[in-house]
Amino acid sequence: MTIGTYESNLNGEGLRVGIVQARFNEDVCHGLLASCLAELKHLGVMDEDVLHVSVPGALEIPLTLQKMAETDQFDALIALGAVIRGETYHFELVSNESGAGITRVSLDAGIPIANAVLTTENDEQAEARMEVKGAEAARVAVEMANLSIALDELAQIADDE
Repeated sequence: MTIGTYESNLNGEGLRVGIVQARFNEDVCHGLLASCLAELKHLGVMDEDVLHVSVPGALEIPLTLQKMAETDQFDALIALGAVIRGETYHFELVSNESGAGITRVSLDAGIPIANAVLTTENDEQAEARMEVKGAEAARVAVEMANLSIALDELAQIADDE
């Protein structure tokens, strides 16, 4: 086999993207969504190729991602949410379980999922990160969708030989 290099591809034209956004910590989640949608548009993803759904909180994100992945209608998915530390252990539970669930869905379904569920110590940290993280999630989704498609095509060529 010849060693080659795959260059990252941030062209979102023709890609279908699903977004699951938690409503808990609503202002931060709206900021994540706004920057994510703006970046998807900048990368060439058409509005009609984006499906946005909202769920109560971060723990509901993995199941919704799983249901969306099962439709085979998306090239990539994006998880948006904010878990801000409080005075109880609940922060760790929500952070760990939502993150593990998102990863499990991605691996089980074989679909790229950009995880932009913020886990911060306070509101100020979340607000400072929301714009950058939302846009970053869009770039990750597009890049990984294109890489996944390219690797699927490579596998198909190998199967045909």
